[in-house]
Amino acid sequence: MRATTIHAPFDMRVEDVPDPAVQEPTDVVVRVLRACICGSDLWAYRGESARQPGQRIGHEFLGIVEEAGADVRGLRAGDLVVAPFVWSDGSCDYCAEGLQTSCPNGGFWGSVGSDGGQGEAVRVPYADGTLVKLPAAAAGDDRLLTALLALSDVMGTGHHAALGAGVTKGSTVAVVGDGAVGLCGVLAARRLGAERIIALGRHTVRTDIARAFGATDVVAERGEAAEAAVRELTGGQGAHAVIEAVGTEQSMRTAVNITRDGGSIGYVGVPHGSGTGLDLSVMFDRNIALRGGVAPVRAYIPELLPDVLDGTIDPSPVFDLRVGLDGVPGGYRAMDERTALKVLVTP
Repeated sequence: MRATTIHAPFDMRVEDVPDPAVQEPTDVVVRVLRACICGSDLWAYRGESARQPGQRIGHEFLGIVEEAGADVRGLRAGDLVVAPFVWSDGSCDYCAEGLQTSCPNGGFWGSVGSDGGQGEAVRVPYADGTLVKLPAAAAGDDRLLTALLALSDVMGTGHHAALGAGVTKGSTVAVVGDGAVGLCGVLAARRLGAERIIALGRHTVRTDIARAFGATDVVAERGEAAEAAVRELTGGQGAHAVIEAVGTEQSMRTAVNITRDGGSIGYVGVPHGSGTGLDLSVMFDRNIALRGGVAPVRAYIPELLPDVLDGTIDPSPVFDLRVGLDGVPGGYRAMDERTALKVLVTP
């Protein structure tokens, strides 16, 4: 089969790799119908996170079960399924608590020795604990299939951020970051009943999506100017709930400075230099809470799935460029150059 591999910074290739096969009785093999490129994949692409030459890549996919191991009980060949970006056994204490990202038997797609999602097929360990079955009819609906793919990461991650930020009905929310996760955070905040949603972003195409997703205000400034603008919009107080979806020092500092006293920050941006953006004495004095981290999207898919199926939420607009498997290297370039928001891959 063919799959995307990374060999060095900016060196992505689509190559022949061994066909996946059931290795353990709890495995299944999934033929990929939809995958995508994540903003976090760009850290490997740019050389800011280490990868071995030839390592597989990609952690978001959905597809059809082709083969199931003897101990798989909830799935069979022909089922349409979506995979969260972490596999998990579904039976440990962490899985029972809805924190599948800490499962001791879990792992990330594209890690050393595992299949990546940006390929024709994937071996899925612990299939019963990992995969979520989708209605078979969705396979014939292009828009719905694309929306369902967002459940593998960005929609669930946006929801995780909204929960961490303490979004409630009638609250005022600010979202730092206009990438796919930040935009899904806007959608999640609207779903949870936020009355006012302030999106921080400078790219009109992206902030237009934010408005369509429920943003009531857009702040295009950055740094202190952005902080002042949010304060002005909120009568000088700041937002009750702030979603931080970037992970840099500046974005975290902005998040702290636009949070209302007694408010909360939900952070899901992959940290790269963000630690120095935190002043614990400021957070202590102003009673600001900080919650978030790697999103256990497997716990959220059952809750979010019905709303995607009935159209209550539609995250599909975050995918603004579609490529075949051969187009994946160009898709990375487009996202790195910010000419694409999120690239959909159709193997």
